[in-house]
Amino acid sequence: MAYRGLDLKGRTAVVVGGTSGIGRAIAMGLANAGADVVASGRRPDQVKAIAGEIEAMGCRSLSITVDVNDRASLEHLLSAVLDAFEKVDILVNSAGRIKRGPTMDSSESDWHEILDTNLMGVLRACQVFGRHMLQKGYGRIINITSLNAFVALHEVAAYAASKAAVQSLTRSLAIEWAGRGVCVNAIAPGVFPTALNSELLQGTARGQELLMRTPMKRFGSAEEVVGAAILLASDAASFMTGSVVIIDGGFLASGVNQ
Repeated sequence: MAYRGLDLKGRTAVVVGGTSGIGRAIAMGLANAGADVVASGRRPDQVKAIAGEIEAMGCRSLSITVDVNDRASLEHLLSAVLDAFEKVDILVNSAGRIKRGPTMDSSESDWHEILDTNLMGVLRACQVFGRHMLQKGYGRIINITSLNAFVALHEVAAYAASKAAVQSLTRSLAIEWAGRGVCVNAIAPGVFPTALNSELLQGTARGQELLMRTPMKRFGSAEEVVGAAILLASDAASFMTGSVVIIDGGFLASGVNQ
C-alpha cells in the first residue's frame, strides 16, 4: 500500500463513543480529513444527527447504535460497516463513564460498571475490529485514555484505574500486532470539559485547582485533540505503535511555574 502521509481519503473510520465530546470532535475531524466515518453511540438521535453532518461534508456514513458493554452489538456494527464500505481502516475508542465518590464508600457494582465500559469495552472493540484489521493486514486503532492515568484526581479511583489499564492494554496490543500491519496508540487528553465531567470542573474548586496546575491556564477544547487523531490514523504515523500522545496544556510537564 503506497505511503499517503496525512491523507485519509478512501479510508473508513469507526468512532465508538463518537456522538459527543472528544469522540465527536475526532469523528468530524477524520471526516474533514477525507475519511468515511461511522460515529456510533447508544443514543439513536445523536447517532442519526452526526451521520447527517458527516454526509453533509461529502463523506459517507451510517446511522447505527452500539453498546460497548455488549459484544454482539459491536459485532453488528462491524458487520454493517463491512456491508456498506467493505473494510474498516481506523478504529477510535472514545466511549467512557465516570463517577465521583470516596473510594472507601464505592461499591463493587460501581467499579464493575466503570471498568466494563472503560476497559472491557475497549478490549471488546479492539478484538472485534482488530480481527478484521489483522486479516487484511492494515489498521489504525486509537484509544482515548486520560491525564488521570498518570496522576491521581480526587475521588475518581475507578476511572483512573480503568484509564491506566487502557494504556497498558494499548501497549500490549501494539507489540502483539506490530508485525501484522496494525498500529495501536492512545491519546491522553488533559482537562477537557465534556458532558462526562463538566459538573466536576465548571465553577468548582476542583476546576480552579486544575487550571492553576495547567501552565496554559485554561481548559482544552475537544477540537484540540483532532490533529493528533488524524496523525495516528494516517500513514504519517506508520512507525508509531504503543505510544501515548499527551495533550494537556503542559500539566504533566509542570513543576514550579513561577
